[in-house]
Amino acid sequence: MNKPKDLSSVRWAVLMLLAVATVGGLGLFAGAAETDKPLSAADAFEQNKRLGRGVNIIGYDPIWRDRSRARFQAEHFRLIRDAGFSHVRINLHPFRYARPDASHKISDAWFNALDWAIEQALANKLLVVLDFHEFNVMGRDPLGNKERFLAMWTQIAERYKDRPNEALFEILNEPNGKLTAELWNQFLREALAIIRKTNPTRTVVIGPSQYNTIGQLDNLILPDEDRNIIVTIHYYSPMEFTHQGAPWTGQRDKVGVSWNGTPEEREAITRAFDQAQAWSQKERRPLYLGEFGVYDKAEMSSRVRYLSYVTREAEKRGWSWAYWQFDSDFILYDIPGKKWIEPVRDALVPPQNP
Repeated sequence: MNKPKDLSSVRWAVLMLLAVATVGGLGLFAGAAETDKPLSAADAFEQNKRLGRGVNIIGYDPIWRDRSRARFQAEHFRLIRDAGFSHVRINLHPFRYARPDASHKISDAWFNALDWAIEQALANKLLVVLDFHEFNVMGRDPLGNKERFLAMWTQIAERYKDRPNEALFEILNEPNGKLTAELWNQFLREALAIIRKTNPTRTVVIGPSQYNTIGQLDNLILPDEDRNIIVTIHYYSPMEFTHQGAPWTGQRDKVGVSWNGTPEEREAITRAFDQAQAWSQKERRPLYLGEFGVYDKAEMSSRVRYLSYVTREAEKRGWSWAYWQFDSDFILYDIPGKKWIEPVRDALVPPQNP
């Protein structure tokens, strides 16, 4: 790609230093709590630094149907912040809460729930990624759902245009299926153009096709003139380990798979992450590991070894990350029991370095 037209060589050098100054590891995240500093439209690397460590929340919480039935409460934002996380990724399913007519109007109740979540996160000094999580529907019939997809981004962008830069927009989680790489490159440009009409300085998160896999980064085509973009990738390899016992993957009865941190197991991760990092440096785009995790049917010691290795390797490369997910499956926090799954929490955020 060509050098961005809107950055001087000096400015570009500064951004590149931010991208690569990560060999020191966890020092990258020291400024993640500084959420009061305004950002220009060219600060995607700085914004990524501020995202730091995060967790996915409330995608499947009853809060969207009925606020009185919500599992997730205001106190959980504080707990997340106190545990050493610096952002939350809110998984959104607006298709389920919109009129089935040409207006595609999202319900007031849905927006009110999202307003509350954003306000609570920001009040607790957590950055927020608004993740459009309708990947299944979009993967099955992208062309049939394109109009409402764009209509909903028009509504979301308009409603939150005055929110601070601590709120980021993620155009679509895990494009897949019939939403091919070629088609996705078209869709993301149209959605981004809609967002930029009302949010010209908003940081936007965009990932490659085929479930945001690292191997598809080379097929992701972003507008070179827009540098306020963070690129997201997801990592769940090896699936036979991370998704053992998960019924939706056909592995309900395939349990007992361990991850021992052998040289071969570690090399598989570092090789994939090095591939992504090489792309990041070539394309001059910051990376966000927006999802990773281990289903809770795996035995705990293996989960801890795997999660510790993945997070530290991501941090060495200067990536932000968000664990999947706070409660439900892949569990990090037991809401009914009011307690952290401490080995998982400590693997993600080591106690001596919160």
